[in-house]
Amino acid sequence: MATAAFPTRDDFAALLNETLGDNDGFEGRVVKGTVTAIENDLAVIDVGLKSEGRVPLREFAAPGQKADLKVGDEVEVFVDRVENINGEAMLSRDRARREAAWDKLEGEFAAGNRVDGVIFGRVKGGFTVDLGGAVAFLPGSQVDIRPVRDVQPLMDIPQPFQVLKMDRRRGNIVVSRRAVLEETRAEQRTGLIQSLHEGQVIDGVVKNITDYGAFVDLGGIDGLLHVTDLSYKRVNHPSEVLNIGDTVKVQIIRINRDTQRISLGMKQLESDPWEGAAAKYPIGAKFHGRVTNITEYGAFVELEPGIEGLVHVSEMSWTKKNVHPGKIVSTSQEVDVIILEVDEDKRRISLGLKQAQQNPWEKFAEAHPVGSQVEGEVKNATEFGLFIGLDNDVDGMVHMSDIAWGISGEDALNLHRKGEMVQAIVLDVDVEKERISLGMKQLERGAPAAGGVSAGGTLKKNDVITVTVLEVRDGGLEVQAGEDGATGFIKRSDLGRDRDEQRPERFQVGQKFDAMVTGFDRSKKPTFSVKAMQIAEEKQAVAQYGSSDSGASLGDILGAALNKAKQGK
Repeated sequence: MATAAFPTRDDFAALLNETLGDNDGFEGRVVKGTVTAIENDLAVIDVGLKSEGRVPLREFAAPGQKADLKVGDEVEVFVDRVENINGEAMLSRDRARREAAWDKLEGEFAAGNRVDGVIFGRVKGGFTVDLGGAVAFLPGSQVDIRPVRDVQPLMDIPQPFQVLKMDRRRGNIVVSRRAVLEETRAEQRTGLIQSLHEGQVIDGVVKNITDYGAFVDLGGIDGLLHVTDLSYKRVNHPSEVLNIGDTVKVQIIRINRDTQRISLGMKQLESDPWEGAAAKYPIGAKFHGRVTNITEYGAFVELEPGIEGLVHVSEMSWTKKNVHPGKIVSTSQEVDVIILEVDEDKRRISLGLKQAQQNPWEKFAEAHPVGSQVEGEVKNATEFGLFIGLDNDVDGMVHMSDIAWGISGEDALNLHRKGEMVQAIVLDVDVEKERISLGMKQLERGAPAAGGVSAGGTLKKNDVITVTVLEVRDGGLEVQAGEDGATGFIKRSDLGRDRDEQRPERFQVGQKFDAMVTGFDRSKKPTFSVKAMQIAEEKQAVAQYGSSDSGASLGDILGAALNKAKQGK
């Protein structure tokens, strides 16, 4: 009887290879194995190699959950190495899940489908998401449609994501939760917007407030409630009327189904105060109102809730021209106004503030008739006269010819300085043109009476009379004809023919000398000249006693005339 031969080492190797196959083919692959034991936090798994491998239980659980694993369960693992230094197989459930997840994700990404995942960690710029074994990046801007302050309630909860991009070679996946929400919201909006119609009254909840209005949630779709549609009365900011979370009743004004934009209104549910406004506010009537807003071009005054009128800057003050309305009135100030114009169709009312007060020029004319004396401060000097500040913020003008007798132009303007208190006579008041004409020289001694007749009414042009010096000025002399005659002025250039004679300082107050009447101004006040008298005397002497062309000097002619006069005596 033949005996069986014992197998050699080569026979054992061949038998093992036949049983297990090529070990080298296991590495880097996902294979199926059986859980043979659970030791502490490790699962012992047999994948058909010479030795078993151990895998942490946490790799079999979703983030934040416990592993549901028992002996005998069949699982897929990734073989990192067939055998390590301890003779055990190195297995990984995470790698197996990752490889399987990548395969699945590539298919879903190519088809544009959503994928399920769990937010489990926070990183710079966003969060990490477990997509069934593959880890993806969720940017902070892609978490929700609006910024989310607290993401904690969204973590460790399975939810859908949209894969934005993926690169398997680099191991990068970027996902978005916001894209899923927007798509879902768009579907809901489309369905909801079809059920709405313009003019419909609906309840909504205020979700957000901006400077220009408020967004109201109508049950899945937002509508804009513009600030101008909150109320008929002026609303500077929506927060004056609304708070976030308020439930409000609104009317749908417009629906754009293409852009899915909805415009809402609240004031449309109120009665329109502009109906019959023309009858309520007749032109010329006086009303009391409150200043609600001030602009560069005027101020708005509320006559009643919902009705405002504009006081244009030109209608704000009789006297304050070209000033900002804020310098005349202030916000919330109570004022009286006059209705100037009403346009009910355009919802416009023009108001006058100054018309509610008496015209200051009319008031001045009543209090100060022509010929009356006034006092005021020199406000300004122009090339044609002085402006004098009077009562009720009106100004009067003294023309340069009415500042002083016998002097005009710059010389007259230089007689007075800004801020100086002066007295004047009212010459004319033109209420229509808002002008007051004043005269200062009319208050001087010997000035013409109100009717314009000179105190020296018998004076005629070319008369030679004796005058008395009343005042010595740089520009000439103020003189008086006779003892109680009219006063006049002799310019420096008229004090004599020679330059040395034209010095006013050579005269003294009270000094008397002869001068010729050369004319009268518009107030019939005389003007005098020594120079004109001298020239006239020379012409007369030449005419009577000889011609200067004969060679005789003026001294010879006058000397001869004097001798002849003596002989005649």
